[in-house]
Amino acid sequence: MRSTRHFDRSEIAPKRAIRHELPMTPRFAALSVHFLTATGAVFAMLAMLEAVKHDWAMMFVWLVVAFAVDGIDGPLARKYDVKTNAAEFDGVLLDLIIDYLTYVFIPAFALFSSGLMDGWSGWMMIIIITFTSALYFADTRMKTKDNSFAGFPGCWNMLILVLFALQPGWQICLVLVTLLAVAMFLPVKFIHPVRTERWRWVSLPMIFAWTFFAGWAAWVDFHPESWAHWGLLISSAYLVVAGAAQQLIYGPEG
Repeated sequence: MRSTRHFDRSEIAPKRAIRHELPMTPRFAALSVHFLTATGAVFAMLAMLEAVKHDWAMMFVWLVVAFAVDGIDGPLARKYDVKTNAAEFDGVLLDLIIDYLTYVFIPAFALFSSGLMDGWSGWMMIIIITFTSALYFADTRMKTKDNSFAGFPGCWNMLILVLFALQPGWQICLVLVTLLAVAMFLPVKFIHPVRTERWRWVSLPMIFAWTFFAGWAAWVDFHPESWAHWGLLISSAYLVVAGAAQQLIYGPEG
């Protein structure tokens, strides 16, 4: 016998809505993090194209964007457990490849081609930065127990952006490059602003401030009267010395 029951369309509407949703599965989320990390290679290419044109301000804008992505993808990778859910891609290796481009290779090229360090000092700088950074990035002892860096972590993009802002003489540039290159292999801690738990309440605002001031300085083409330069100096000073200060206060294993 034919049923005469009246069906209300509202009764089945929720089921249809659920059927059309795209749930964020653990695998999809993990792959998305890898894809986000890989965009750093695109930003590196955009930065290099600007560097070839000697548009240093736009080059650093793209490097700052890549720097921001690098700061975001790590926490996301741990949250979505990419090592388990998207294990076919090595996130650490992908990150190191992009970091070498954006932290080392392109900034060194810019420092040489800009004239801040040219001639024999420029050649020395290129050899020192690229050679020591290649070794450091392959060093399995790079991280300490508290997730800090053992030695200067090769963040040449940060140093060179500050040099572009302050425009010191080539002698000062060469001294700073040499000292930090040596510091890469010394037992001196440099904090990871996100992963080092101690003083994170200061470190996180400082790295956000550095990123903001770096973008501001690049956007105004490193105008000498910009207040961004003071922000860069203060935030950079903290990020450079915080790890060593922790060693002095809490001991080398603290």
